[in-house]
Amino acid sequence: MDVRGTVAPGFEAVRDAFVRNFEQRGERGAAVALYRHGRKVVDLWAGTRDVDGTEPWAVDTVQIVRSAGKGVAAAVPLLLHQRGQVDLDAPVGTYWPEFKANGKERVLVRHLLAHRAGLAALDRALTPQEAADGTTGAAAVAAQRPQWEPGADHGYHAQTYSWLVGELVRRVTGRTIGRWVAEEIARPLGLDFWFGLPADEAHRIGRIGPVEPPPAEGSGALRMRPKRSVVDAYADPASLTRRAFGAIDPFPDENAPDYRAAELPASNGIATARGLARCYAAMIGQVDGERLFAPATLTLARTEESAGPDRVLVVSTRFGLGYMLHGPAAPLLAPGSFGHPGRGGSLGFADPETGIALGYVTNGLQKGVTADPRAQALVRAVRSAL
Repeated sequence: MDVRGTVAPGFEAVRDAFVRNFEQRGERGAAVALYRHGRKVVDLWAGTRDVDGTEPWAVDTVQIVRSAGKGVAAAVPLLLHQRGQVDLDAPVGTYWPEFKANGKERVLVRHLLAHRAGLAALDRALTPQEAADGTTGAAAVAAQRPQWEPGADHGYHAQTYSWLVGELVRRVTGRTIGRWVAEEIARPLGLDFWFGLPADEAHRIGRIGPVEPPPAEGSGALRMRPKRSVVDAYADPASLTRRAFGAIDPFPDENAPDYRAAELPASNGIATARGLARCYAAMIGQVDGERLFAPATLTLARTEESAGPDRVLVVSTRFGLGYMLHGPAAPLLAPGSFGHPGRGGSLGFADPETGIALGYVTNGLQKGVTADPRAQALVRAVRSAL
């Protein structure tokens, strides 16, 4: 395996785990980057840029990271709160009057971020064209009746998060969330990260696609059978689980140019591994003089807001304001870590206590939502290096 990039002394275990992902865990093309205390200590890439191709992954290859982008999207309302433009305890309808319909008058901004709004699914799924048009999704969630009493419980808003958070940002700032991230986060930090891939960057993106994980024997990972309740939830078309993940139907072609150009912060963030890692590094400290979160905002991001059985994912999950927190369903580095995985593999997170920020991007999407064995192997390697 021709692995390119650099590793600082002391972090060789991360490179070893990255190589083993190709040798034992079915990796096709991937990159991993690691910051510690604002300094890049790992920056590696290998394999092919297309999951089904032969062209090598390049230093500037980008990929769709699916829900790993939710962690960057969540930073926007938190930064607006930090700047005094959003009150996390205000009703969403304060900023978005149409949202009050159908019993949502008491849905708070913090409920959107902590997956407590009760709007995980839509009564009518949107077509890919409607999902991406910038208006239909927002109108649909504004009209939707909640699936449970808002604030009383939590369930992963797998797709509707795009329109809930995206429209809130647009109402407050007058800018789309993709433009806001580009101007206020990506540009100052020099990140390769987009909601809505610009046409002049399209030549850099690789094709993603499903891959079967190798047999458990020799993979270096313990393969656990999912609980029957989880299997049943994903198999039942009427379940909240299937409806939440199927809020866009039919499932969009994620490699289509129009999908890549859309702004869907729940599902189509596009990034390099170093872009994800650098963003998280700036959430917990300075990176070349730039910092995103003030200490109070960092506390908000990783203070538990939701915990216990998840109405959508079925297993127990933990969320802060927009971020998954370390736990059995989403193992990160340590109890104080916060971040977000992407269904199929990608991962971004930070751990303030160790100063670690990690980004992992892959084009080979394996089954699983929160604890991909390749990402977990890299996390274990980081832990061993500290």
